[in-house]
Amino acid sequence: QVRLVESGGGLAQPGGSLRLSCTTEGTLLYIWKMQWYRQAPGNQRELIASISRDGDIQYEDSVKGRFTISRDTDKNTLYLQMDSLKAEDTAVYYCNANFGSTNHWGQGTQVTVSA
Repeated sequence: QVRLVESGGGLAQPGGSLRLSCTTEGTLLYIWKMQWYRQAPGNQRELIASISRDGDIQYEDSVKGRFTISRDTDKNTLYLQMDSLKAEDTAVYYCNANFGSTNHWGQGTQVTVSA
């Protein structure tokens, strides 16, 4: 059974940093397209960063230059380094493993940016 286990959320001040982790269980991370989504209260879940099986990386415009997606295939772990955090980054963050029409989701981790 495939599971995605997230960690690393919490409270940060504006301008601060957090790093999220997502470890895959029951599968090998490198076979999936791995993605980070977030969902703020009252908003739809939005895709903010992705890394393909070949390592191609894309970012949503609002996080470009501030967030960095990476993976460690030896540890089967996906990361999201979040720097220069803003209040509008407050949301529940989800990791996603995608292969064609198959998707697996992490449980979500809360990120709150507030002074």
